[in-house]
Amino acid sequence: MASPNESPSRSGKDDQINFDDPLFVHPSDNVVTTIVTMKLTGNENFRLWRSSMPKALRARNKLGFVDGTFKKSDVDEAKKSKWHRTNDVVCSWLLSSISNSIYHSQAYSDVAKDIWKNLFETYNKYNGSIVFSVHQQINSFKQNGILLSDYFNKLDSLWKEFDGLISLTECTCETSIKLKDHSNLMKLMQFLSGLDDSYSQVKSPILLMEPLSNVKSAFFHIV
Repeated sequence: MASPNESPSRSGKDDQINFDDPLFVHPSDNVVTTIVTMKLTGNENFRLWRSSMPKALRARNKLGFVDGTFKKSDVDEAKKSKWHRTNDVVCSWLLSSISNSIYHSQAYSDVAKDIWKNLFETYNKYNGSIVFSVHQQINSFKQNGILLSDYFNKLDSLWKEFDGLISLTECTCETSIKLKDHSNLMKLMQFLSGLDDSYSQVKSPILLMEPLSNVKSAFFHIV
């Protein structure tokens, strides 16, 4: 029990640091902190940026400021100033993760949720030319002397980007399973066909497997 002479501010629970509180900002997480390594430049890398940013925000318990699940109306009047301060920090993180050409169109927004929404509405768009470009990169990409792991990782990132562009409704029906098997087969063929000639001897054992290996297993087999 606190002594009669001890002030409430020294013993009250309200002054204890709650690291799970979205309003808590760690001293290292300030307005000049960079929370993702890549900058949004436009439609061409929006999906990759959009995949990286929520993880960084969630790790800091700040995702609610951009997805609308932690609004200013959710805090009492005494904490409104803390909400504004934290919102400004999140706004700074978002603005520091976009290119200069995009920055000028978003710098006047005062709410992190508005910046997030504006970027989504502007850049979460694609057309046939973007799908074609990614598909062409996949089909033309060859190892050409680079490390096997670098070749696989680049190809894997292109596959994931392409899958994101043409995402289908998920289901567990037989047709869906067949489509997934077909996709895995195509990826295996693309991976093997792009390997350097020095790997020719190892391709045959993989292609003779029953059933055929998936592409990740083939990669580890070659390694």
